[in-house]
Amino acid sequence: MLPEGGLRIVALGGLGEIGRNMAVFEYDGRLLVVDCGVLFPEPDQPGVDLILPDFEYIRDRLDDVEAVVLTHAHEDHIGAVPYLLRERRNIPLIGSRLTLALIEAKLTEHRIQPTKVEVVEGERHTFGPFDCEFLAVNHSIPDALAVAIRTPAGIVLHTGDFRMDQLPSDGRLTDLGGFARLGTEGVDLLMSDSTNAEVPGFVTSEREIGPVIDEVIRTSEQRVIVASFASHVHRIQQVMDAAAKHRRKVALVGRSMVRNMGVARDLGYLKVPPDLIVDSRDIEEWPPKDVVLICTGSQGEPMAALSRMANRDHPIRIAEGDTVLLASSLVPGNETAVNKVINGLTRWGARVVHKGNAKVHVSGHAAAGELLYVLNLTRPSNFMPVHGEWRHLRAHAKLAALTGVPEDHIVIAEDGVVVDLVDGRAKIVGAVHAGYVYVDGSSVGEITDTSLKDRRILGDEGFISVVVVVDSNTGKLTAGPEIHARGSGIDPMQFDEFIPQIQRALEEKAADGVVDMQEIRRVVRRTVGRWVSDTYRRRPMIIPVVLEV
Repeated sequence: MLPEGGLRIVALGGLGEIGRNMAVFEYDGRLLVVDCGVLFPEPDQPGVDLILPDFEYIRDRLDDVEAVVLTHAHEDHIGAVPYLLRERRNIPLIGSRLTLALIEAKLTEHRIQPTKVEVVEGERHTFGPFDCEFLAVNHSIPDALAVAIRTPAGIVLHTGDFRMDQLPSDGRLTDLGGFARLGTEGVDLLMSDSTNAEVPGFVTSEREIGPVIDEVIRTSEQRVIVASFASHVHRIQQVMDAAAKHRRKVALVGRSMVRNMGVARDLGYLKVPPDLIVDSRDIEEWPPKDVVLICTGSQGEPMAALSRMANRDHPIRIAEGDTVLLASSLVPGNETAVNKVINGLTRWGARVVHKGNAKVHVSGHAAAGELLYVLNLTRPSNFMPVHGEWRHLRAHAKLAALTGVPEDHIVIAEDGVVVDLVDGRAKIVGAVHAGYVYVDGSSVGEITDTSLKDRRILGDEGFISVVVVVDSNTGKLTAGPEIHARGSGIDPMQFDEFIPQIQRALEEKAADGVVDMQEIRRVVRRTVGRWVSDTYRRRPMIIPVVLEV
């Protein structure tokens, strides 16, 4: 039980992984959620579209949730909001103007009208027992916020995703003065972005990217195709500015890109010169040297526009002399998919410019020097690294120790671990289930790890089905076996030599008086599995079908 006057923190995602960020704060029986994002699947999760946090911990307490605070509008922080609101539609969403506008556009597709509370940096709002102060932070999307949560248990500063760009393209700096003021007041627990904790120094300024993009567009003799995150307003602004300077038209390709940039333009975050934008369907009417396309797919997503172009499965055809600019960082785990796209584009004659051969992207996350700066400004009594894989969390914890945070006041947790802040001390006190919830098409949570294991076996080894007909009274074989195989790599002619082995195994069981259909299926599966393993060193999925007469 949570001690009286204590504050409980449970991360349901974002610890030990990049994505699925969601933290639940509990005080006096009331809950506050910070962020609710998704994780994108890896190659060993075939067929999965998205991975959500598991809401089971709060499912029976949704009426206790005062609000969901959204630090910014990246998918790994807002992508799971529609699925949470399916369970209680009137949970207030708290965020900046752009964050709320982008989540509302997303929720419209889910036919959900949200309850919104717009906040700006410098404001304080109370939600139940939680007094929240919002501070500006610089990130790779406008309007990002940190949040200081005050309760009688103490002050928790959650930085959200941030960096300390001193020359941001939008002029909006991270509020270091606010961090220092909170440090003077006394930060009882600092929860800080760990993504770049292993990277020394400070992150390069966003402004240094503009001239590189300008040079790529200036020197390209044919079309320029820029792939970026659909939420990276700053990067899209730089591309549009360079395109306008060199008198090229711009077309947006991809539903999320069109939607997000439309919202950003309507709210004034994206400045679009007159007559710059043309419809992607009319792009072929313009000479290639007068065109810039901005699309999704910078992470090699199979269904995104850039991947489809690389596979010749898109109306826009890559041609000799085109330039493709990958204006984004590489999310861990996507290396193979991105390299495959680069090779596909190069095959059709495109020049591919990416972070590996040009300075076309800077990270939106603070490097070690910046993290040390924040630790020294806030001087937290307790520290909990968040938003990162295990190596990032460990590296950030070492930085905290260097600044003087006692080792026993540094909490390295993983998803589901329960951390209580009581009497000024943060400690791990238990754990709750916080597994993956898979979205596959229209199904949510129906796909299990067992299902994924079966899919991997089918994809790697194929399957063999064996149909037999047996007498329900005697268990004797009356017809078959009939064998079918797909993707197993086994010559079908070999089955003719193997069928007698199945027949003998079934005859032996019938002689022993076995008539149980489950046992007969097991005999077929074991017999086939042993033969395939001994003969071909393979382990396909074996599906015995036993019919009774």
